Amino acid sequence: MEKNLLSIQNLSKCFPAENGNTLEALDSIDLNLQDGEFACIIGPSGSGKSTLLRILADVLEPTSGTIQYAEKKPITKAIVFQNSNLLPWYTVIQNIALPLQIQGIPKIMAIQQAQAWVEKIGLQGFENEWPQNLSGGMAQRVAIARALIQKPQLLLLDEPFGALDALTREQMSIELLGTWEQIHTTVLMVTHSISEAVLLADRVLVFGHRPGCIVNSLEIQFDRPRNPDLRDTAEFTQTTKLLREMILTNTK
Repeated sequence: MEKNLLSIQNLSKCFPAENGNTLEALDSIDLNLQDGEFACIIGPSGSGKSTLLRILADVLEPTSGTIQYAEKKPITKAIVFQNSNLLPWYTVIQNIALPLQIQGIPKIMAIQQAQAWVEKIGLQGFENEWPQNLSGGMAQRVAIARALIQKPQLLLLDEPFGALDALTREQMSIELLGTWEQIHTTVLMVTHSISEAVLLADRVLVFGHRPGCIVNSLEIQFDRPRNPDLRDTAEFTQTTKLLREMILTNTK
């Protein structure tokens, strides 16, 4: 039986506007995330997708509504943004190990665990490089490893590949798929790529224009584990077409 990790009920968020009014970013969001689910959010720019992730990451407070956890207590979370936000004065391995050291894990143990993640993301030989020497794709690999080393119950991805070129983005999506299918942590990911969402997600949530709300959703029926060659099939093309039509219909 599938178990909810968290339940969002009637969640809204308003920001103060310059004219003294308020800007409504989110309106009455209702969402259940299942334990181990990979969900993607897709929709127009400025529709509150990133705002929702920041609320779930405890960066922002909701104006109204509730977030309830299945365990009746807060869960462990990590978030990755479009910008890798690596500390420029830390090397690759030091950046990955940082969350563990903040948790109080001895440095030598943190570095050992970070080394394992360096190998998982294919950056052997770059352990002692500075962030400014990394390509965009390499920096995002480090950012994702830094998030996953914490073993979060919820991983929040805010357009993590949005600043990458098309080929690098495609490769990063494939790598993320492979990594997630080993760990199966719950993921909520914002993306503007329909094909990326269909390849990665169990469910795609469609956001409407501001104020942001979930106007539709699509269960992705492809079996797991998923082979990237799935993208070359007629079924994949049909699913992306269906999702595109759903987005266009609900965001006019």
